[in-house]
Amino acid sequence: MNNVNERLQVNKRLGPGEIEKRSFAIIDAETPVPRPFEGKQWRIVRRMIHTTADFELLSLVRFHPDAVLKGMAALRKGCLVVTDTEMARMGIPERRMKPLGCRVECYINDAAVKEKALREKTTRALAAVDAVLHSLDGGIYVVGNAPTALLRLLEWADKGKCKPALIVGMPVGFVNAAESKALLMEQKDIPYITISGRKGGSALAACVINQLAELVFEEL
Repeated sequence: MNNVNERLQVNKRLGPGEIEKRSFAIIDAETPVPRPFEGKQWRIVRRMIHTTADFELLSLVRFHPDAVLKGMAALRKGCLVVTDTEMARMGIPERRMKPLGCRVECYINDAAVKEKALREKTTRALAAVDAVLHSLDGGIYVVGNAPTALLRLLEWADKGKCKPALIVGMPVGFVNAAESKALLMEQKDIPYITISGRKGGSALAACVINQLAELVFEEL
């Protein structure tokens, strides 16, 4: 118990800002040089490792060449950010988005979305993409859970029905998660940040937006 108390006292003395700073320093020290990512990309990947304590992400994260600049530009303009889950929405705090003029929305629990999914015997995640289709041009879509959301988004993009500034595509799981992300990585005209394979999640996808916002604030 004394050891537990000692650890708690150390954390209290450090404070959240210092803990984060030390965490980043540990990640920097434990990532072999030369690193697979540099500059702003490294800042994003480091944040992802910080969120998950998963160094395997060093070999799994994929960036479209324009992803960081397009994502930052969209946030700077006060874009709409849409998430596939309430967890991802809650992971992107208003205090970070409001100063940029951005808003974060999730339609998974919208009554019309629920009705459409039930009527068409599809997932709410897919129906939620349809619900916001008209607002996606120049916005950012964040997928941390549902491969069906990502697949539907790519379907509409392929038909020219929407052109997001950035897709953060990180659905997690065993059914179509890896496959949907593989299709995302084939995109030439839509910037993306994604993870190869089965890993992902709402917290991971949300932290990418948070780091992009931090990069924007640093340049204001």
